[in-house]
Amino acid sequence: MGGRRVWRECGRAGAPAVGITVLQLGAALTDGSGAPLGAAGAALIVGSGLALCLARRLPATVLLLVSACMAGYELLAEPGDVLAFPVMAAVYSAVRRGRRAALCAPVLALAAAVASDVAGGSGVHAALEARFLLAGWLVAAATVGQAASNWEAYLEQVEQRAAEAERGREEAALRRAGEERLRIARELHDSLTHSISVIKVQAGVAVHLARKRGEEVPAALLAIQEAGTDASRELRSTLGVLRSDDPAGDGGPVVSGLDRLDVLVERARSAGLRVLLTVEGGAGPLPEETDRAAYRIVQEALTNAARHAGPSATARVLVRHGPERLTLRIEDDGRAAPGSPHVPGTGLIGMRERVTALAGQLSAGARPDGGFAVEAVLPLPLPMPPGRPADRPAAPVSAPLPQEAGP
Repeated sequence: MGGRRVWRECGRAGAPAVGITVLQLGAALTDGSGAPLGAAGAALIVGSGLALCLARRLPATVLLLVSACMAGYELLAEPGDVLAFPVMAAVYSAVRRGRRAALCAPVLALAAAVASDVAGGSGVHAALEARFLLAGWLVAAATVGQAASNWEAYLEQVEQRAAEAERGREEAALRRAGEERLRIARELHDSLTHSISVIKVQAGVAVHLARKRGEEVPAALLAIQEAGTDASRELRSTLGVLRSDDPAGDGGPVVSGLDRLDVLVERARSAGLRVLLTVEGGAGPLPEETDRAAYRIVQEALTNAARHAGPSATARVLVRHGPERLTLRIEDDGRAAPGSPHVPGTGLIGMRERVTALAGQLSAGARPDGGFAVEAVLPLPLPMPPGRPADRPAAPVSAPLPQEAGP
């Protein structure tokens, strides 16, 4: 990877380097001095120009090399100011990348050129005047390089401050979220725990007294006792998740899953709803979130059926385990008229949120032949075994469910 990066950097700098080399050669051939360019002069020009290909990666080395080429060419011919272009480019690159100590090389090259002119018979004043413009271009290149370096440092500081501010906002948001979770946990504990505990204790006392008197315990009373026990357990689990430092984690064992579906169905039956349960496919281990969401969807759908379908309604629950998806379908033959609009309540909104969080699909509405139906398709993160036929697609909401004898 490092070699590829070097070649990419050389490629980006190659076009300017070639252009500067061509410009130098043209200037050397048309300087009007009448002296032939020669192979040595051409090699110095080409070497100084093409060395710029490495100016981004080795700025100090390139500046030393280009300055040496310029000084060497001074011994062969009168180069003219245009031949200082490679030195200017190398000075800009070195200063921009913080290699200011390498500026000694072009300074020494200029001093050598002035000394060469003085030794050739020119006066000191004339020699300095001849090199004044070249020195000015080199100072300008160094100034532009320093400005670019300062600008890059400023942009880096701005990015760092923006990143620090973003981290600060994230930490503040996490802190506020943690405080809100603790507040919700306190409210739930204060408002629900006491009431549920009273319901559980009173139901337990009533069951105990009925058995002590030799009376038959009503099924509704047993259902209340069991529901209170389950509600207490689930509330403790929910409070544990809210008080946890890692609310995105699993939050402990799954309190309610499809393994407790029979209990959920029996509870609905004890509340007066006739329920038919059908399970298709192998019930292998499900992901925790999928298992919990499936249980909650069936629970909410049966609760809605018990509240709205009517006393003579029958609810049918289908759980279909497939290799790639879990399909849940709960329908009743209750009061909902075909085509009647329905306003989603909190329960349906919660179902849709659970399904959407798992990248699934949910449909809910009145059935064509009366009643209400809810269907949820939850994808499973399990690869399909080779050669196994794909699971057939879930039936539409209006399709009838397999019939099964009631309890």
